[in-house]
Amino acid sequence: MRLGVIDVGSNTVHLLVVDAHPGASPNPYHSQRSTLRLMRYLDDDGAISEEGVTRIIAAIADAVRTVQEIGVDDLLATATSAIREAANGEEVLARIERETGLKLDVLSGEDEARITMLAVRRWLGWSAGEILLFDIGGGSFEIAQGADEYPDVQVSLPLGAGRSTILYLPEDPPTAEGISRLRAHAREEFTRVRKEMFKGRPKPKRVVGTSKTIRSLARLIGGPPDPATGDLAELHYAGLREWEPTLRDMPGSVREYLPGITPERGYQIMAGAVVLRTAMKVFDVSTLTISPWALREGIVLRYIDALDGRGTDPVSEDG
Repeated sequence: MRLGVIDVGSNTVHLLVVDAHPGASPNPYHSQRSTLRLMRYLDDDGAISEEGVTRIIAAIADAVRTVQEIGVDDLLATATSAIREAANGEEVLARIERETGLKLDVLSGEDEARITMLAVRRWLGWSAGEILLFDIGGGSFEIAQGADEYPDVQVSLPLGAGRSTILYLPEDPPTAEGISRLRAHAREEFTRVRKEMFKGRPKPKRVVGTSKTIRSLARLIGGPPDPATGDLAELHYAGLREWEPTLRDMPGSVREYLPGITPERGYQIMAGAVVLRTAMKVFDVSTLTISPWALREGIVLRYIDALDGRGTDPVSEDG
């Protein structure tokens, strides 16, 4: 069957169309992105501005038109932190449904972590054992750990690359003071959750990074995928530390020309690097394995599992 997934994130509206059926790997058919950078359209009260709402609706309408042209058996539409945490989120959702006909399923941060872990587990397989997962979005940073398809513990923190840029690194290039403030805040948050939520967890056999921000950093620092296997380069803490001063001294308009850095990521990749390196430091991680599968693939896998009779919606413990 052919499935469409529209993911409304903090940075992009991403349409992914795949051919999938129970027992098989989802086969990508079409992918398109519209850049939003919604964190730039939040007012002082945390509401998405009229310009931001207009951009969301236009991007979703474009994705819906593409889906209609391609033809799909089902369309899954989700929204994450930007709309979830906006002061006018409910009004925005109602307007999206009214003007595009699309009703968005709003995922919590914990939902995101659980569904992403499913995708990572399927990609890496059971031999990966205990996995510690880092996932950076535009608005939030998810951490999860476990040895099964769904994590035993997960947390979502408001430390996404876009949000961190707006709050701590608004200057371009960023100031040393802003970077220090972001690093100190991130260290405090990661230290707190490690002590409160991840204390006593087994040492992970594999630490995995997902999301466009982490994949971009891995491409920049580690080089292109292996030509023989297609595997993405690992991301090493030492390489991230060495690259950070270079990224710090560049404006966003220059960063976007670096290998692996796309125009929509250039302005926020510095904040992503700072937050990720801090997380690796606090959790004592020297190397990240990079998974190309993340939230969207997890949404498809969860849907196929339900068709295959594996059970009800596993996002919540209540089913």
